[in-house]
This record gives sequence, structure tokens and C-alpha cells, in this order.
Amino acid sequence: MKPTDAFGDLLRLRRSIIETREAAVRLGLSISRASQLLHSLEKSGLVRRLRRGLWTLRPDVDPFSVPPYLTAPFPAYVSFWSALARHGMIEQVPRQIFVASLDRTRRVTTTVGTYSIHHLAPELFDGYEGSEEVGYLATPEKALFDTVYLRAPRGGQIGLPELELPDGFQEEKLEEWTSRVARPRLRTLVSRGLAKALAGAARSSATPSSEPRGDPGGPHNGDVLPP
Repeated sequence: MKPTDAFGDLLRLRRSIIETREAAVRLGLSISRASQLLHSLEKSGLVRRLRRGLWTLRPDVDPFSVPPYLTAPFPAYVSFWSALARHGMIEQVPRQIFVASLDRTRRVTTTVGTYSIHHLAPELFDGYEGSEEVGYLATPEKALFDTVYLRAPRGGQIGLPELELPDGFQEEKLEEWTSRVARPRLRTLVSRGLAKALAGAARSSATPSSEPRGDPGGPHNGDVLPP
């Protein structure tokens, strides 16, 4: 089979990211032969290896679309500092891509970026939008909640200098997710952390506020994005 013919056949899967074993089944090849073929296609610039056994058929793939393939069969979505940056709520862009998942907490390195995967309890795994093709991204509200929730065991305080809430930001969503936190002590820490983040946030004129606006000022101790 010619590599170009094989590539055309793989495109008929209508998937941007595939595993070596999927390519083998589609092309009727052994896994080792399919791997060799994919490496050949990579040299031609048609595909790109993400990590062992995982390939993208689009060399310009958006790194935010990759997480569900790293945590499969568990679902995942981009959240925390990465989603805050994507929504324009913070200016600093973290070097890692932060991911919420039902999978275990771990770090995964790929050719398009390093992913910091964090486990969320099933009752908190919600509040994201998107599709398999473009990836899944936390809403502005859930991105802020997840970020504070992640830091809550260390006191619930989080430094978010120049946090800006977008138009239509719904603070009641934060209360809804906070109420789902099972442990009372942790729920209290999350609530306090969110209140502090909201108090210091800049707001558009269209964003309703139930909290007085604080002085965002400059970075304080701990106001550093994770690497």
C-alpha cells in the first residue's frame, strides 16, 4: 500500500487524532507495520507523532484538542489556568496545559506540549463546552472554580493578578459547584477562595456583581502561575 493511499484511507476515519492500533485495524496491517507506515507519513509531513502510539493527522492540531486522547477511556477538558488564559481572564499563559479529568493526577509530555492532568470527583466533572474535533474547554465560571478548588487543600487562597471577569459571568454557577463539594471543610475553603478571587477581580460594566470590587494591585506573595 502506498503511503499516500494509506493516508487518504485514514482521513476517512474523520478523526484528527488516532492510535496506532486504530490505523492498523483500518488499513488491515499489523501494529508494527502500521507504526512504520505512520513514521513514513510523518517524514513526509502528513502526520505528526504526539507520543508513543498516538498520532495526529493534522500537523497543526490545536493542543487543546489532545487531552481526551491522553486520558481515554476517561473524559477530560482543559481548565484551570489554561482555560482562564484562553478566556482572556488572565494575561499570563502557563507553559503547561492544565487539564481536568476523571483520570488520575499525572503529567504527560507530548510533541505539542506538556499536560498537567488533575483528577476531579465525578460530581464536579461538569461545566465545559466543545467537541471531539476542537477539544473541550471549561466555561469561564468553571475555570475559576476549578482553579480555586485545586488550591483549596493548601488553604483555598490563590493569586490571580489582574483577573478579569468576562461579560455575562454568572457567579451563581460558582455557588452551585461549591455546593457539590462533599467535605464541609473543603467546601468552606473553596467558598473563601472564590470570594477573595471575585473581590479582587476587574469586571466589565455588563458583569453583575454581588461582591465589592477590591484593588487588584500588583502580584502578591504566591501570585505566580504554575510553570
